Amino acid sequence: MPSKGNLLTEERVGKYLSLTTQALDSLKIAAPEKSFNGKMAEDFLRMAKAYYDDAKDFADKGELVNAFACINYAHGWLDCGARIGLFDVGKDDQLFTLFE
Repeated sequence: MPSKGNLLTEERVGKYLSLTTQALDSLKIAAPEKSFNGKMAEDFLRMAKAYYDDAKDFADKGELVNAFACINYAHGWLDCGARIGLFDVGKDDQLFTLFE
């Protein structure tokens, strides 16, 4: 039987939605707009936003497992973009997984 700390709750999903909202609001695309990397950065951001929107929709319907899965995919796209330099996130290693 899972411990109380392992339960998926509305509060826990809300926490991760909030963290991803902060991440989306704080990043900037680092690559030049018309470059290959600029287009790739836009695509990463589009994917992250799509999964984020899906997570919010699932959370609103009470489908917490699906919401949690989608928010993790959304933030994964952001982390990947930050780590490979598509997104400028400064030195924020609290919201993003950086290389160093």
